[in-house]
Amino acid sequence: MDALTPLTGTEMVEQPWLHEFEIAVDGPSTVLSRADGSIGHGATGWYVDDRRVLSVLEVTLDGKVPVAVACSTMGSTSEFWAAARHLGADTTDPTVEVRWRRTLDGLVLCERITVVSRSEDPVETVLEVRVAGDGADIAWMKGGLSPAVPLPVVSDEDGLHWHDERHHVDVTADPRPDIVDEHGITHGTTWRWRLTIEPRQAETVDLTFRVRRVEPTLFDADAGAGACDWDPQALADRIEDPVLAELVHVSLEDLKHLTLRDPLSPDDIIAAAGSPWYLTMFGRDSIWSARMMLPLSRRLALGTLRALARRQATDTDPAAASEPGKILHEVRRTTYESGDMRLPPLYYGTVDATPLWIVLLAETARADVPEAEIRDLLPNLQRALRWLHDNVERSPDGLLRYLDESGTGLANQGWKDSHDSMRRSDGTVAPAPIALLEAQAYAVQAAREGAALLDRFGLPGGADWRSWADDLAGRVRERYWVGDGEDRYLAMALDADGKPVDGVGSNMGHALGTGMLTPEEARLVVRRLMRPDLLRDFGIATLSRDNPAYNPVGYHTGSVWTHDTAIAMLGMAKEGFHDEAREVARRLLRLATATRYRFPELCGGEPVGNAPVPYPASCRPQGWAAASAAALLTVLGQLDD
Repeated sequence: MDALTPLTGTEMVEQPWLHEFEIAVDGPSTVLSRADGSIGHGATGWYVDDRRVLSVLEVTLDGKVPVAVACSTMGSTSEFWAAARHLGADTTDPTVEVRWRRTLDGLVLCERITVVSRSEDPVETVLEVRVAGDGADIAWMKGGLSPAVPLPVVSDEDGLHWHDERHHVDVTADPRPDIVDEHGITHGTTWRWRLTIEPRQAETVDLTFRVRRVEPTLFDADAGAGACDWDPQALADRIEDPVLAELVHVSLEDLKHLTLRDPLSPDDIIAAAGSPWYLTMFGRDSIWSARMMLPLSRRLALGTLRALARRQATDTDPAAASEPGKILHEVRRTTYESGDMRLPPLYYGTVDATPLWIVLLAETARADVPEAEIRDLLPNLQRALRWLHDNVERSPDGLLRYLDESGTGLANQGWKDSHDSMRRSDGTVAPAPIALLEAQAYAVQAAREGAALLDRFGLPGGADWRSWADDLAGRVRERYWVGDGEDRYLAMALDADGKPVDGVGSNMGHALGTGMLTPEEARLVVRRLMRPDLLRDFGIATLSRDNPAYNPVGYHTGSVWTHDTAIAMLGMAKEGFHDEAREVARRLLRLATATRYRFPELCGGEPVGNAPVPYPASCRPQGWAAASAAALLTVLGQLDD
């Protein structure tokens, strides 16, 4: 279906796939295009604040689309190389090329189109650029729904203009076009330039798209790349291994451009979850990105802590899944609707963001930051600890649990939040409410880390929290281990009936390094993760290949997630299993070389030949996937000095 075709109500809709798109990002702004640079198919477009402000951008020469040959994207910049095969010398070698450079700078998009001639004779051609915008909401696009028509365009001597209820878009060109062709609302507007390109010369047209916000929302964040305190190129220059160096350069450049300034305090930055669907603050994702980056960035850690603390829940609201002391799951500009799910702008449906926030606070406190920065967050620490206590206290089995009481929120509220992620060994889906293994591990670590902070700052309760952590660790030890002897492993959760969800999955890797496991238990976990049914070519699979529900391209049922693998790798190293951690690191480096050094959110659990199979709807770049490059530096000993 063409992107400009209205739905009749009878078409089947599917979430769009992203694996073949080039994706540039800068803060709340991202561009998805085809490999030839064009916009106008499916979910391609320029999105700002979760709205598609540009839905068509097509370039032709004499009505012919240049043949795409090469493309590359890093951070906020995409570059394209194409051949105009109908122009120039009549040889097999292309003699007229189109170089297209795209640069995002927050609410400004710059497109530089250069036609280069290698011909010995002058080349005459007409460059045509067609543009339109439709203002489609990101949830609408993610749901596979196609907007009806582009927005009306106004053309004047200053350029082109259109708007929806939240944004104005202004488009200018240098030089000005020779012809402006307004096709009507359904086809956008075409600009034309008559070009004469002398031998071995070039002609360039610059287009500039500017967005102005006109309707404020809850989270109008600006790009935060300029406030980041890490230099990807400088870090890469220190690394001898060329593969690791390029991965660090690309990933940490991506992460810079995924950062957002907190609208409530623009000096604070936080990593967005990922492009294109999650360019906003996510508690769990942002915390993990900050934790992995902590050896390189104190600013990201402190900004993440403060931005989430400002929005810490103060009341109980089942629709928002909020409870006093809880750290949010996500913040959106407006209510987010997709299928039966309806999430309010501030949504707290996560069981693990609160303990993870406590752990990040403790780790940051040990990272040579001014003590006053931590002291200011102690009231938030105490409220977060109280939430942990109250959640476990009301649980029938003394475990950290969750349940969506609204009926319109997330059914699974750990990082594996798909409806079918919790699998028993027979492949069946476990019933909610779920007590996730990793949530218990985070809670144990948070209680002990919180106790140390209370002691350090002369506050009461440290001994009680250490005892609380020991008790919770004991309950996990009694109830989560399944199997016998050397085949013992940790279940991924307990289900609504208190039975182990005994499918073999990657969840157990998150318990490593939390202090919940004994040395012998850690050995068994590492041993299980390293078996070939879980350790795949490019990382650790979310579900064992031996499970009846295994699907190598299932979202959480056999795929390999970059951050999930990196977390287990860090845990292995922290527990002293350095050889195993380095082996996992080698798998991630293999993934990096196969994906142009831009880690995907996830990939298939089985390769095709030597190449990873893309998970077609995977975000790229994605915050905690990009931050996994910093985790590799830690494990491979590249941060010692």
